Amino acid sequence: MRVLVDTCVIVDALQDREPFSDNAKTIFYAVANKQIDGYISAKSITDIYYITHRATHSDESTRKILKTLLGLFDILDTAAIDCRKALSSDITDYEDAVMCETAERCEVDCIVTRNEKDYKKSKVKVLSPSELVKFLEETEEN
Repeated sequence: MRVLVDTCVIVDALQDREPFSDNAKTIFYAVANKQIDGYISAKSITDIYYITHRATHSDESTRKILKTLLGLFDILDTAAIDCRKALSSDITDYEDAVMCETAERCEVDCIVTRNEKDYKKSKVKVLSPSELVKFLEETEEN
């Protein structure tokens, strides 16, 4: 299963943000254990750098965290066509529309985000972290 993980879920795991971190960390483990193929958009990487650097106040620490992250997740490039198509998307939040266009072009199976309400019109399936974790647990049992 190819899963595009939204910035908020990545940051939940990295910063141990309660009550969201348990599900986010379970998703990280699922990627590490090859239960799912985990992806992050290229645009999200700069956001993750900014948010993490703000917390660590250290470029060296932040880069080390990103190197680990990039060793775990694959990066999906955001193409010019994604940005253009997002302008006419039914999804009103432009950043989310770009994410959906990238996900669709790259043929991911789902986007995992805590921001589900902004993705209601996505052509790609959208799951909350808890829904993905539940799916993984059910799949593991079978």
